[in-house]
Amino acid sequence: MLTGLGKVARVTRVNGIYETLDDRFRTGRCTLGDVRLERLYDDCRWAEGPLYLPAWRQLIWSDIPNDRLLRWDETTGTVGVFRTPAGHSNGNTVDRQGRLVSCEQGNRRVTRTEHDGRVTVLADRYDGKRLNSPNDAVVRSDGMLWFSDPDFGILSDYEGHRAESEIGACNVYRLDPATGSVTLAADGFRGPNGLVLSPDERQLYVSDTRLNQVRVFDVHENGTLGEGKVFAECRPGGGVFDNIRFDDEGRLWVAACDDGVHCYDPDGTLIGRLLIPETVSNIAFGGPKNNRMFITATTSLYSLVMSVTGAARL
Repeated sequence: MLTGLGKVARVTRVNGIYETLDDRFRTGRCTLGDVRLERLYDDCRWAEGPLYLPAWRQLIWSDIPNDRLLRWDETTGTVGVFRTPAGHSNGNTVDRQGRLVSCEQGNRRVTRTEHDGRVTVLADRYDGKRLNSPNDAVVRSDGMLWFSDPDFGILSDYEGHRAESEIGACNVYRLDPATGSVTLAADGFRGPNGLVLSPDERQLYVSDTRLNQVRVFDVHENGTLGEGKVFAECRPGGGVFDNIRFDDEGRLWVAACDDGVHCYDPDGTLIGRLLIPETVSNIAFGGPKNNRMFITATTSLYSLVMSVTGAARL
């Protein structure tokens, strides 16, 4: 599974991409994009963590079991290795200085890649105990960072290194950029996974893979969170929630594993789906107009140029 880097032929799926479950999916112009799904690469073991970098017109994503970060070039269609070993990295994001922030499941830490290529450890412990296996992270405009810490990477040697949890729980943490301190932001999760801030940064949304729900928390100015409530629950037999992203109309798009990509109205109603031929792990908006959805699904990286646009960052 480590071969095949270079230019990759695209395949298409002509019919059956969009499924309307509520008329708002159609009237909200969610179904007017591509009628074909492009496969950009198909030689991963388990792909996650897509991140589009506009300045370079490139997408970085994680191939976790193969312990590498891959890079797709939008202008040439070529794929190469960005970093290996990569600490079995999972989720990736950028801070407001454009530096890559990665959740390294295998190394049980959150890191930042500096502009000169050096890797800085941002967090690897809470209350003196090793983190489980950081999964996803989000950065506020002032540099405040939240990350999820399930135990997925320590359950076996497939996506990390098998170990016992030192903390004994799966939580969401907050990293203060001024002090470097890691504090508990929210608990009560069974498998916290994807994180995203609302476009106005006043709310934090967190998916819980084991409870199969998305919870939403009010975000206070100092970075602490309110009590939280359930925003959406996956429909019975309708896949498993992974990562989450907003479009610029306030709709929440959710990677739902075997059930494709879900789209939720701002009131929490499931209004439609994107049907993907493999198990969907993560999604990200990108492209020059931020209207291209990149989808990591099992062995592949897909994309769909859409009639909706991803939420702008403040």
